[in-house]
Amino acid sequence: MSKVTKRKHVMNEAMWDDYELPKKNQSIVKVLKSRGNNLHEVTTSTGEEYLVSMPTKFRKNIWVKRGDYVLVEPITEGDKVKAEIVKIMNKDSIKYYKENNLWPKEFGDDKKQSTEVDDDNLFVNTNRVHMEQYYSDSDSSDSSDDSDGGSDNENFKK
Repeated sequence: MSKVTKRKHVMNEAMWDDYELPKKNQSIVKVLKSRGNNLHEVTTSTGEEYLVSMPTKFRKNIWVKRGDYVLVEPITEGDKVKAEIVKIMNKDSIKYYKENNLWPKEFGDDKKQSTEVDDDNLFVNTNRVHMEQYYSDSDSSDSSDDSDGGSDNENFKK
């Protein structure tokens, strides 16, 4: 199978939500940070933190970022890595789990809060803001600075 075909199948599997409920040994966890080598640090609804591995079929095809939710299944091989990712949760699967009362109450509506657009969370170019404030401050103080024969602000604007 070529790389393109494999990627297409993996993406279809990940994006197509089959709405399958988790098995008894599977659990929902939240990704805290990436540790490299396809390892991610996660936290459970009880607050336990451990490492999970990304299966080979997802590597270089699907990315997981901080704050995402994944479905994991425990593995017995390692001491540090305690589980493997089975499914990456999207907003539809989260909604389905909540409707079936399978969503941990400790996670609440984190996904809902992070997707809302708020002006306070938008990127602000601090270089531009300081220059605009500097110019607006100097414009209002030009009349008071004229009495001393000029200021450094006027030399800077030229």
